[in-house]
This record gives sequence, structure tokens and C-alpha cells, in this order.
Amino acid sequence: MKKTHLLVTGGAGFIGSNFISYMLNNSPCQITNIDSLTYAGIRENMKQFDQNDRYRFFKCDISDKKELDKVFDQTYDAIINFAAESHVDRSIEDAAPFIKTNIIGTFNLLQFVLEGKANKMIQISTDEVYGSLLPEEPPFTEETPLRPNNPYSASKASADLLVRSYFNTHQLPLIITRCSNNFGPAQHLEKFIPKTIEHAKMDKEIPLYGDGLNIRDWIFVTDHCRAIRLVLEKGEPGEIYNIGGSEEKTNREVIEIILNKLGKNPDLIKHV
Repeated sequence: MKKTHLLVTGGAGFIGSNFISYMLNNSPCQITNIDSLTYAGIRENMKQFDQNDRYRFFKCDISDKKELDKVFDQTYDAIINFAAESHVDRSIEDAAPFIKTNIIGTFNLLQFVLEGKANKMIQISTDEVYGSLLPEEPPFTEETPLRPNNPYSASKASADLLVRSYFNTHQLPLIITRCSNNFGPAQHLEKFIPKTIEHAKMDKEIPLYGDGLNIRDWIFVTDHCRAIRLVLEKGEPGEIYNIGGSEEKTNREVIEIILNKLGKNPDLIKHV
């Protein structure tokens, strides 16, 4: 990969910080990272980059156009938009931050691409925009209709539609990726796998919703980052790329695997 300058949004978060680490270690690129450092953006995730002369950081909210102006002091080769409010339960309690960051923020970034301040943009979305599947239904494809089931996934679907409209209306070099459930280093403790591990280590009850038979596909975060790099280098403008790990497990299976690895009693599982 030639030396490029990437603008990574949400780079203090789980997937964003892993992507920055992967790219700095595996390519000669320069990276500008912006993050508003809300609950999901953690300074600790960025300490590893502080001494790297190919990296710089701005504390910035993508939903604030004036704040964004100071970041666009040059034309970037690509924007990788990880910045998002992403917790389903939080979106049910209060959807406003999700509308602000996920929709308005994406709109602001698209405007900068339209102004020629970035040569392309990759919108990092989620398979949750497709809704849920019954056991007998085939897997999602890029042609699956959007059927979001909560405010979080609805806000991401809305952002995706904005990206699609800007590609079709303005012929901008825009790409969307939709990934299944990630796990790995630096994931927020409120998420399913980290929460299960923490509760198990402390012998606390592990909440399992319903019968625990809901199935998710899991992918290790570094594999997701490798896929994003591939899309960055070879992806076609206007395309959507689904990214999965082909590791389908019920929620109960995941908890049982973790309990087994840690030598903990399955009695810790509490159905809620």
C-alpha cells in the first residue's frame, strides 16, 4: 500500500483503535484520529500511538461542523468512519445521541467529501441494519432489505441510506461495510463477551436474555480490520461489503465456552 493519509473517526473506540493499531503496524500510512471521547472513546486505547510520528489526534465531535473544520487542514486519501453511538440498550433509553452522532455526523463527513476534502470514504456499518433471522432463513447478503429493530440500528441504516444517496446523486467514491459481532482487546465492558468474562471472574451472576438461543455470528476484531484494509485498497465505489467470521453461536454457547475456559460453574447463568 502506498503511503496515504487516513482520517479515522472514532479511533478511541474498540474497533477504531484496533484498526489504527493494525494500520500503523502493517502499512506506512499516516493517520489523523478524531474522537469526542464519550463513554465508548477511551484515552487508554490511544496511549500506544502517542510516540508514533505518523499519528495525530484531535478531540472532536463529528456532529459539530465547526469542530470538524479544524481537522480538515488537508485533503485526506480516505475517511474511515467508525464514529458511532453503538449500544442497543442505551439507544432504547435515549435515542437522541444516536441520531446526532450516527446520522448528523455522517452527513457532515459526506459534505467534506463533496467539497473535495477527502478522496473517498468508507462507512463502517453493522449487520444489525438487516434486522434478525429465523433459524430456517438463509444468511444476510448485501441485497437483504433493511429492517432495523431498534433506534441504534435504525440510525445506522439511516446513515447508510445517506451514503447511498450521496454516491448516486454526486457520484462520490463511497463504500459501506457491514460486519457481524466483533470481539477482542479494548472492547467496552458493557458488551456481551467482556461482561460475561468480568462477571465470571468475580463469580457474579451472568444475565442471559430469554432462552439464550439467539444466534450471532462472531468475528475477531483484527480480522475485521484486515477486511477493512482490503476494502480500502480494492473496494468499488457504491458497493456494500458484508464482513463475517462464519462463527455462528447461540448466546448460551458463548457463555458456556467462556465459563469452561475459566473453570467456572454454569450455575452462574441467570435467565432474565
